[in-house]
Amino acid sequence: MPFSFKYKPKTLKEYVGQKKAVEQFLNWIKEWRRESKALLLYGPPGVGKTALIEAYCSENKIDLIEMNASDFRSASQIKGVIGKSMQQQSLTRRGKIFLLDEVDGLAGRQDYGGVGEIIKIIKTSSHPVVLTVNDPWNSKLRYLKMSCISIPFSKLTVWDISKKENIKADKTIFRLISKKSDGDLRSALNDLETLSRGKKEITSDDIEELGHRERESNIFEVVRNIFKTQSLLASKLSINSIDKDPAEIFWWIENNITNEYENPEEIAKAFDALSIADIFKGRISSRQNWSFLAYMIDMMTSGVTASKKQTYKKFTRYQYPQNIMILGSTKERRGFSKELLKKLSLNLHCSTDKVRQEYLPYLKIMIKNKGWREELIKAFKLTPDDLSILK
Repeated sequence: MPFSFKYKPKTLKEYVGQKKAVEQFLNWIKEWRRESKALLLYGPPGVGKTALIEAYCSENKIDLIEMNASDFRSASQIKGVIGKSMQQQSLTRRGKIFLLDEVDGLAGRQDYGGVGEIIKIIKTSSHPVVLTVNDPWNSKLRYLKMSCISIPFSKLTVWDISKKENIKADKTIFRLISKKSDGDLRSALNDLETLSRGKKEITSDDIEELGHRERESNIFEVVRNIFKTQSLLASKLSINSIDKDPAEIFWWIENNITNEYENPEEIAKAFDALSIADIFKGRISSRQNWSFLAYMIDMMTSGVTASKKQTYKKFTRYQYPQNIMILGSTKERRGFSKELLKKLSLNLHCSTDKVRQEYLPYLKIMIKNKGWREELIKAFKLTPDDLSILK
């Protein structure tokens, strides 16, 4: 199991660091009454803002309603989803806490009414409201901060985890890991795990492989690093700089191999590496065995990097994965019948999820061509109802 999962605190006793922030939070929750101010937790990513609330709710068996501000595009959506959630009664008698992550992401949207709607919810909420931000100095948050009590979170180190894992290294090494992670504990844990894999001592030579990485990388930078670098370790470490599900990064890599690589042999090797990563991804899902995650990441990063004979100096415009866009379209997703998905999965020898995410976009295009349509009808024994769904 990855260190970032293994050491995720389930109780406040397990929560590492941020002693002052914990005390301030406990004082706030103890004194909270209806119409009280919300709590605004601020600090860089990976320092434990969300983990603190999750640990408290887990320990006290309190319902936690957790949402991310990036999921909402307008004030009406916030009112419709968050507002209704806040008015619902808790499933337990102990109450609930509402947590809205990354509110500073909402502030940059075109519809600035979202912040105002959150302020209204805070003032009328029957339950404690906690907000998290990375940048509390965003000018668009100034009115929101007036409705909140702010608590800062400081940067953390990996010293305690290394002792539990019996990883040997000079204290200077751990300071360098913390420095390169810029205080992002989650990212530092990922680096620590990667550097210590297969050995119990980390040297200064290992640290050099980390290089200098900006922790706020976006997905385009991560994909570019995997395709452009010659260092297998740097490729593997690049995904530590972004807080995204490895499965989503997998889709980004898969969708852009042919945009980056030009040699057919390189393309084939890259897809071979991804196919192995996909096998490990499936085992994680079916067996809930997280030990396979390390192998999945190795193949989808270092494996793809090692597939090329040369680094392409060209500028590549990386494209958004089509299957992610399909996943975001719930209306279209509901349109496909279970019977059709099952029929296709049996013929394609894969899961219905994979059919929905990876094959349907192409089948919908192919079905428009008369020649292909006849071939598909024969191959998959498609009925008129199946065709109407695919169209």
